[in-house]
Amino acid sequence: GVDPTGDSMHIGHLIPFMMMKRFQLAGHHPYILIGGGTGTIGDPSGRKTERVLQTMEQVQHNVDALSNQMRKLFGKDANITFVNNYDWLSKISLLEFLRDYGKNFNINTMLAKDIVASRLEVGISFTEFTYQILQSIDFLHLHKTYDVQLQIGGADQWGNITAGLDLIRKLEGPEAEAFGLTIPLMLKADGTKFGKTAGGAVWLDPKKTSPFEFYQFWLNQDDRDVVKYLKFFTFLSQEEIEDLAKKVETEPEKREAQRRLAEEVTRFVHSEEDLKEAQKITQALFSGNIKELNAEEIAQGFGKMPNVEISSTPENIVELLVSTKIEPSKRQAREDVSNGAISINGDRVTDLNFVINPSDEFDGKFVVIRKGKKNYFLAKVID
Repeated sequence: GVDPTGDSMHIGHLIPFMMMKRFQLAGHHPYILIGGGTGTIGDPSGRKTERVLQTMEQVQHNVDALSNQMRKLFGKDANITFVNNYDWLSKISLLEFLRDYGKNFNINTMLAKDIVASRLEVGISFTEFTYQILQSIDFLHLHKTYDVQLQIGGADQWGNITAGLDLIRKLEGPEAEAFGLTIPLMLKADGTKFGKTAGGAVWLDPKKTSPFEFYQFWLNQDDRDVVKYLKFFTFLSQEEIEDLAKKVETEPEKREAQRRLAEEVTRFVHSEEDLKEAQKITQALFSGNIKELNAEEIAQGFGKMPNVEISSTPENIVELLVSTKIEPSKRQAREDVSNGAISINGDRVTDLNFVINPSDEFDGKFVVIRKGKKNYFLAKVID
């Protein structure tokens, strides 16, 4: 399950859901829980401070967004059921909560769990302290109603999951078939946390992380990590992964494993069409032939590169380079243009009298300026 703390999952969320997908492919019936109820409280797991409570409107917006994202990943008509814990948690009165459930939780045991113990010095509210009871009720409800026997989560959910197992066995009997499975925190070869970049999280929502940026994230993985990621994030056969692992050892410069990883995950999270578009942008950037791209593809490919603003009025190349501060002075601008170090929309310009007309390319929205071999600037037309 996932709480609606935001309106999109990031790639860190994918890890337990890929595990669940494997169970689905093996013939099991997964239940995906959207925490419309627990999301109003806030999970203290892995946090040093209290969460800021969201409004009910924010929670519902996030529930809708995450539900749509899940259905895109796992299929609307697939062998899978989506549930929202608000449907049953909202019906429990305070007295029922205390008598029927609270009586089964020992305070000493709750305090000893890492999710609570790690917060005792700085403090934890009663609201977040009771979160593990709510998650336990979720497991009990799904076990009784749908015969759900296994709860899957990240390693930080171990305390919450075992609390649910204890509750089920107290109320359903010691022979009740209920189990927990946690997945270790994934670290990169350099010891840093997986899923973060210099620009922040890598989101599944294409509006937050474009398919091109998503594709590039996987394409740029370290040789030391790529085989592990192929095992976690793709459904390739063991033989295919072993073959790619050999190529990492013998032909690392070809980066075939990284390309296959990027293809498989981008196709799964987005679509075949988005994958082809990401590959097209990647090839255009590599070759420098950006004229093949449309305005939307330019925005994807160059959106995170240095941006400047220009007028729609045609302007001399030297004047524009200085006014946008791409060049520090007219002297330097003239020198770089004369030496062929400046390209406009993929074409090298050496004429000091060249006039840049923003309406010539990319629907009049952008001008792509390259200084040297690798320094790109996206000039956005503002009027």
